[in-house]
Amino acid sequence: MDDRGKQIRRDTLALSKANGGYHYGGCFSCVEILIALFDYVMGEHDKFILSKGHSCWPYYVLLRERGLNPKLEGHPHCDPHNGILCTTGSLGHGLPSGVGMAMAKKYMKRQGTIYVLMGDGECQEGTTWESLLIAGRHELDNLVVIVDYNKIQGSGFVHEILGIRYPLEAVAEKSGWEFMELDGHSWEELTAYLQGANCSSKPILVLAHTVKGKGVSYMENNPKWHACWPDPDHEAQALKELS
Repeated sequence: MDDRGKQIRRDTLALSKANGGYHYGGCFSCVEILIALFDYVMGEHDKFILSKGHSCWPYYVLLRERGLNPKLEGHPHCDPHNGILCTTGSLGHGLPSGVGMAMAKKYMKRQGTIYVLMGDGECQEGTTWESLLIAGRHELDNLVVIVDYNKIQGSGFVHEILGIRYPLEAVAEKSGWEFMELDGHSWEELTAYLQGANCSSKPILVLAHTVKGKGVSYMENNPKWHACWPDPDHEAQALKELS
């Protein structure tokens, strides 16, 4: 993990603890994905939707770095003037919204790509599968979906509840998507791939392999830290490991 990733995690911890936030496992697993998108990939015509809304705190950190002032809530509420284009929290809503935005852009011949970041447990929602079919059918080549595949959801390990890995790949490829697996903690690998994604004639689905709670030893791969509040001792240990 590089200094930028550690810094975003420290800022995430500070901002969330001061404003009643938690969900650190999913926040920390998606940091490098957000760095790739916000620091390197997205341009002025591109749009972003955080479908896994419970992981909003690093998102808020990056928006605030850009001079925006999102309302600091446990899930994002639509506020386009501050960079939030979709209310999320109830899972399975971000992708359908992204499909609609991408379809509208394509119909009106407007520039830009819609990027949607989803959770892996969220992929169990029925709206995910409907959206995959619709986007493929309409050849939405201006849509990129990234799944934060940290393999843990709120109630346990994804594969023990309702595995999504192979069904997701099969449905995506059969319905007209380009499917790719990447290291979700390498913003360099993500950036290199996504910067070339505009050459694709299909919507793109990236399965980004990540670690729940990445960067803090007691959080990593521990379902407890999907939604848990660190006491002062745990907070101090996290900040020491992220220094």
